[in-house]
Amino acid sequence: MTAKPASVSRNSWIAPSILSADFARLGAEVEAVIDAGADLIHFDVMDNHYVPNLTVGPLVCEALRKHGITAPIDVHLMVRPVDRLVADFAKAGASWISFHPEASDHVDRTIALIREHGCRPGLVLNPATPLAWLDHTLEQIDLVLLMSVNPGFGGQAFIPATLEKIRAVRGRIDASGRDIRLEVDGGIKVDNIGRVAAAGADTFVAGSAIFGSRDYAATVRAMRAEIAAAG
Repeated sequence: MTAKPASVSRNSWIAPSILSADFARLGAEVEAVIDAGADLIHFDVMDNHYVPNLTVGPLVCEALRKHGITAPIDVHLMVRPVDRLVADFAKAGASWISFHPEASDHVDRTIALIREHGCRPGLVLNPATPLAWLDHTLEQIDLVLLMSVNPGFGGQAFIPATLEKIRAVRGRIDASGRDIRLEVDGGIKVDNIGRVAAAGADTFVAGSAIFGSRDYAATVRAMRAEIAAAG
């Protein structure tokens, strides 16, 4: 009998991505998903340079904090260069900051910079990015974010080959003995989140699947039920 990944029984987090929220009423939208049971708020930061889209900056993060949002904010930087925005997002109230290693000139320095500014660092790997980036960084980070779509746009379909990559990263994390979150972003929905959890993920970014639903709480409950069933 094949053992299931340790992460299936871990505390699982749901992270709605504001990329799919109604920006005309963003504060209310974020409050609504938190009330619906979300664990943290995911920021997709795109610069129209590293990826072909332009989204939000530190001022939006700061505005949500001033609005009264106290939930952890998970900032995913799809930008080049990275380091300047680390300081800006940390000051604006970010809790976690993750970045793509290809977008940093000095990956170790960027990881250290994130931690120096009081945030928890993460490394993001695109669908075709090799896991070799983790060989010399896993001991320094608190999160690995695997993209299950090519970054740049919301609403894309989940790439099935990501499941094997999740299993491989879960094995590395478990072997390290460190408390590192394994997050997956891209095409996560009620009908596939169980498979993603069974593969070893413990943190799930969902944009359109939550913000595009009529009942945020019902969707979050359905996702948690699928995660629980995967255990």
